[in-house]
Amino acid sequence: MSPESFPEYSVVSYGRELADAYLGKVQQAVAGTGAHIVELENARGNGYVVSKLFVTYDGGLDSLRSAVAAAARAALDGGAAPAQSAVVPASLVEPGRKLLVMDVDSTLIKQEVIELLAAHAGREAEVAAVTEAAMRGELDFAQSLHARVKTLAGLPESVIAEVGTRIELSDGAEELVKAFLSAGHAVAVVSGGFNQVLAPLASALELTFARANELGVEDGLLTGTVRGEVVDRAVKARSLREWAGELDIRLDQTIAVGDGANDLDMLAAAALGVAFNAKPAVQAAADAVLNLPSLDVVQHFVKL
Repeated sequence: MSPESFPEYSVVSYGRELADAYLGKVQQAVAGTGAHIVELENARGNGYVVSKLFVTYDGGLDSLRSAVAAAARAALDGGAAPAQSAVVPASLVEPGRKLLVMDVDSTLIKQEVIELLAAHAGREAEVAAVTEAAMRGELDFAQSLHARVKTLAGLPESVIAEVGTRIELSDGAEELVKAFLSAGHAVAVVSGGFNQVLAPLASALELTFARANELGVEDGLLTGTVRGEVVDRAVKARSLREWAGELDIRLDQTIAVGDGANDLDMLAAAALGVAFNAKPAVQAAADAVLNLPSLDVVQHFVKL
């Protein structure tokens, strides 16, 4: 078989800057596997640069990832400026509609919404500590959510709208969503946060799907409860599969992005799981690690 008939992968390197030594080691590692480099593409974003190698290779995704990871470590150990590389599956390089599914708190947006709400009850520090433990995977997410929401009991419903005005999108989030949607792809978010805050944001961004928990409200006051099924790690993964099926998009043409332990199942279900400024356990499990504040780097993992 000729190299042209082999699967085509992309090797994406990114950082605030990309040293020649770093890129050289990655390219040498790719060539060393026997992969055939067919195209090189460079791009620059707000605060980062990207270099993409499109390669044909018959040795499998895991083999290529191992070689690139080893080369990246060697370059960094040799003093190259901080950078990262990811190997993208062939199914995301080939034509076809893609589905991008993202977490919300500390991913699509900069804040943790429940902490903003808890500040109104004077319980922010307490709730933040529980959130951190849950995101590290040290606590059951559903149990920790119920405990945190309980602290909100008695707050006026109006705090939801007030918190909504304080939400900040992550750097590059709007650009990422627009890039995917304008290319004909689908963008969804699934959150362990709250639908009352997420819905206006999802509408403004024109997202394809959005799912989150529903805060209990009675007589204009928060009840300190969550209505219905808790959106936990299993629901997040199920949502990705459900939405892909509804859109007739193959699972191997999906990308998931998250930062906490409750995103792990979703990242594993997708063809490419991206850890965005994530907890160590999430970085260890993800297919790609993005430790830059610029969420729009994710657009470079597909051909738009």
